[in-house]
Amino acid sequence: MTESDTHGTSGEQPDVTATDATGAGGDAAGTPPRGGSGERHHSYYEGGAGASSEPGGEDEFDHQGSDGSSTDGEGETQALAEEDTMAATLLADLQRLQAEYVNYKKRVDRDREVIRHTAVGSVVESLLPVLDDIHMARQAGDLAGGPFAAIADKLEATLGRFGVERVGEAGQEFDPNVHEALMHVEAELPEGATGTTVVQVLQPGYRIGDRLVRAARVSVADPA
Repeated sequence: MTESDTHGTSGEQPDVTATDATGAGGDAAGTPPRGGSGERHHSYYEGGAGASSEPGGEDEFDHQGSDGSSTDGEGETQALAEEDTMAATLLADLQRLQAEYVNYKKRVDRDREVIRHTAVGSVVESLLPVLDDIHMARQAGDLAGGPFAAIADKLEATLGRFGVERVGEAGQEFDPNVHEALMHVEAELPEGATGTTVVQVLQPGYRIGDRLVRAARVSVADPA
């Protein structure tokens, strides 16, 4: 074999670039090695999860903002602030609903009591003639004994359980709010009386709570 056969028939020099640029187990210069059992060095050319696209670049594991603060901390603080605002709003709504319920319950109870007094007052008004007869019979002494006295006492006791109260007693100071003066007479008044005083009850009055069903009809006298 001649020297020209060794180096090629055209006299061209062999291409040594690929041979010289190829390292152990590597490819062309500037590219990562492919395979091989040799030691593999990390290069910024290599991509992958969590790796930056270039030196100093941001990746998916960077959790800091541009000012160096943690974006996770800011998000947590904002979330807590929103929860506090929502809790305060819900608490205010609950307090308002509770106040409305309390006012509603008071109004219902008041209306119920008014309706009850109105119903009982209607019954008392229808029984006024009977109650006046009982009063007159008691003043005349007809209720000193006997079965009718027991019936009258039971009737008055039953009305008392419904809040019915009799108004007007001899010796009371005259009150135009509960008394109706039918006669003005001269009479001896109780000791210490300084104003117009009831001396006789002609027809007792009745009231239920604050509602006056009928004023007491009385005769009055002035102090001497």
